[in-house]
Amino acid sequence: MTQFNYFTYKSSRLYCEDCDIESIAKEQGTPLYIYSHEAITKQYQTFAKAFSHWNNLVCYSVKANSNAAILKSLFNIGCGADVVSGGELQRAINAGCGSQKIVFSGVGKTKDEIELGLNHDILLFNVESEQELDAIQAAAKRLNKNAPISIRVNPDVDAKTHPYISTGLKTNKFGVSHTRAIELYKKAIDLDCIEIKGISCHIGSQITQAKPFLDAMEKLRSIVLELKKLGQELQHIDVGGGLGIFYQNEDIPSEEEYAKAVMKHLEDLGCQIITEPGRFIVGNAGALVTQVTYTKTGEDNTEFAIVDAGFNDLMRPMLYNAYHDIVPVIKHKDRALVSTNIEGPICESTDRFAKDRQITQVKPGEYLSIMSSGAYSMCMANAYNSRPRPAEVLVKGDKCHVIKKRDTIEDLTRNEVLPKFLEK
Repeated sequence: MTQFNYFTYKSSRLYCEDCDIESIAKEQGTPLYIYSHEAITKQYQTFAKAFSHWNNLVCYSVKANSNAAILKSLFNIGCGADVVSGGELQRAINAGCGSQKIVFSGVGKTKDEIELGLNHDILLFNVESEQELDAIQAAAKRLNKNAPISIRVNPDVDAKTHPYISTGLKTNKFGVSHTRAIELYKKAIDLDCIEIKGISCHIGSQITQAKPFLDAMEKLRSIVLELKKLGQELQHIDVGGGLGIFYQNEDIPSEEEYAKAVMKHLEDLGCQIITEPGRFIVGNAGALVTQVTYTKTGEDNTEFAIVDAGFNDLMRPMLYNAYHDIVPVIKHKDRALVSTNIEGPICESTDRFAKDRQITQVKPGEYLSIMSSGAYSMCMANAYNSRPRPAEVLVKGDKCHVIKKRDTIEDLTRNEVLPKFLEK
């Protein structure tokens, strides 16, 4: 399948679009996230085109990467937003997403978050429990509004992905069992401030096969048809996201194959199809650039490259044992391949980006690029070890734009308050 990343070598130098990455790193410092604007927009357009035969709305999953400039890039070309918190909802609104293109998912919506969504007149709340349905009804009554809802169905389908990002099994916390969905819809029909608009499903992330989508949509279809018998017509079917990207050697269905799998059981139901891609749009469009601080050889002859990025900057390898390709920013063809552990500076042994990775020998001061870091990377960064979070830049053509400044130590302590009894 086509996946646009726009990170390429010109001669021996790595570029993002038409910008030399070493030059960016020297100017902005490292660790540094770099994104390709062209990759993001083309990836969205390619995905949307695959569903263009049907009435559809693409709602980018904001949790994948919530930087305002990336959101604005997508909303400017017609994309909607899937949000899972009040913060993400406000980010989407601030970045210019129309409220009627926002769906609010997530298992733990608070009273304040529900009211925020109601006050912005969003398209849909994806309801994940009976208690949440009651909370939305109560909030809508307080505000004298009607709340548009879908019920998120848990279809008990194995997405064949990492267990930490599987969301559609009956053992997962997400959604309502497909065997109890009709019961909850019947309750919703009788609530005076609830407007039933659709049905929702999301089975996981980084899915590399079409069959789990087929199985899930077949179960959704049966519920939609049963609701029709009860006289309840739906306007929207939210099929979630989850289509994977290339990290190493994955065999990913094409966008068209994915769309056909999703639509096989749904295209005759007369509903708008909502999709929630996140990783698929931004994952391959970003890289984390890091500088080698030291190299050393262990007692067992293990080669180490210590870099200035840590797992606080990119958690995926530590959290999921995830693979990211790591390449030199400058290729040195005269150097041998060396089996190397690429490690961060944090005082934990899990602070490692690669173990026994075959890379050309690196030296202190040189730069490495950790690829496919556009999704679930900077948005999960934290300040562990009091390490300022990285800066972010967006490349468009031959121009590089700072879209988030690097944290300072002052930023880390800005909201801390000493109680008076500690003051001398």
